[in-house]
Amino acid sequence: MADAADGHGSPSPEEVAYKLLYLVAWSENKDLDAWGKADRKWILDTYAECLQTVRDPNVRKAGQPPVS
Repeated sequence: MADAADGHGSPSPEEVAYKLLYLVAWSENKDLDAWGKADRKWILDTYAECLQTVRDPNVRKAGQPPVS
């Protein structure tokens, strides 16, 4: 994925969420580069949660269940 910058060298929220998706996948032992390790629903739900969190970090409170 090419670096998408806002013109000031900052990554876009989508790029940050994409990188966060890989960190979450790694921490949950999901392999996004291999077939059958992470299913489509998990990938899309987790990316959506990462993007929501990047755009508004206050939306997730301690102990709050993930958005589905």
